[in-house]
Amino acid sequence: MIKKIAILSGDGVGDEITTQSLKVLNEIAKKFHHDFLYHEGLIGASALDNSGSGKPLPDETLSICRNSDAILFGAIGDPKYDQNPNYKIRPEKGLLILRKTLNLFCNIRPVMTYDVLLKRSPLNTERVKGIDIKIYRELIGGIYFGDKGTSDEKAYDYCFYAFEDVQRIGHIAFKEAIARNNNLTLVDKANVLETSRLWRETIQTMAKDYSKVNIDFLFIDNAAMQILLHPKNFDVILTDNMFGDILSDEASVIAGSIGLIPSSSIGDKNALFEPIHGSYYQAAKKNIANPLGSILSVAMLLNYLRLYKEAQLVRKAVYNTINYYKSTYDISSFYPIGTEEVGDFIVQELS
Repeated sequence: MIKKIAILSGDGVGDEITTQSLKVLNEIAKKFHHDFLYHEGLIGASALDNSGSGKPLPDETLSICRNSDAILFGAIGDPKYDQNPNYKIRPEKGLLILRKTLNLFCNIRPVMTYDVLLKRSPLNTERVKGIDIKIYRELIGGIYFGDKGTSDEKAYDYCFYAFEDVQRIGHIAFKEAIARNNNLTLVDKANVLETSRLWRETIQTMAKDYSKVNIDFLFIDNAAMQILLHPKNFDVILTDNMFGDILSDEASVIAGSIGLIPSSSIGDKNALFEPIHGSYYQAAKKNIANPLGSILSVAMLLNYLRLYKEAQLVRKAVYNTINYYKSTYDISSFYPIGTEEVGDFIVQELS
């Protein structure tokens, strides 16, 4: 099989973790006789600093992504842009534009726990044992993409959703619930926000076509509390852009480290795969960043390409890495190994 994969390492630790993921993809290609053709592109701060375009998403990078079968993304962001309010263009804008342009409307973030890491979770061991949650986040609408403005010491961010926006990701979440345990939780703020009322009314209407699915409705403030108090009550979570961003980062601590969580962003024709953590600039080039979130994103990428056996092999190798304590400091403080060594160990497991 021949597949074209866009490689967007991005900023901070992005290059280091993506390098480990490429090791894994290369080993999979060797083992199963695939040809993965890589095309690299600049994005974020690296694009602003080095592309000469003055854009966080250069046209060349966008073209590479459009013409690829899948996109592997590293991380985005640079403190120098965060700390200087005079910068009008931020690195993160590049990722937002990419998501919107490629119509990557469905973000999927799985959160699960590993028995050997239960003590790394800040929650009680019995409370988090066996957690397996999938969060479906609408990715190209809502407050992040609405009109924005400032004037006379005032600012506004406009939040917009249409029925069709909710419906298309709703169908995907309902089908995932059926494939799992027939449980779906919609997280909104319908007691205050009109957009949330639209979400709730839409999902209630759609529920008539998915009668086997049990649906819970939670306000975001209550959901943020319940996911820590009773995480086992959750299976498939559906929510909007901003609530999904916050809730999935919160849920990631259940697993013991945000460095473990992968994600996929799916559209009609394109798909992007990335760990959910940021650029972690203070760890850049120190060989300490956890690459497992990126490598598990590779497993999701392989699934998307319908290489199911290959994806399962990668997940098994990651499980063995964690089980044998061959991990970075964030999850293996007694005998940690470096970013590169984790990648090498997983390749060894695959081979």
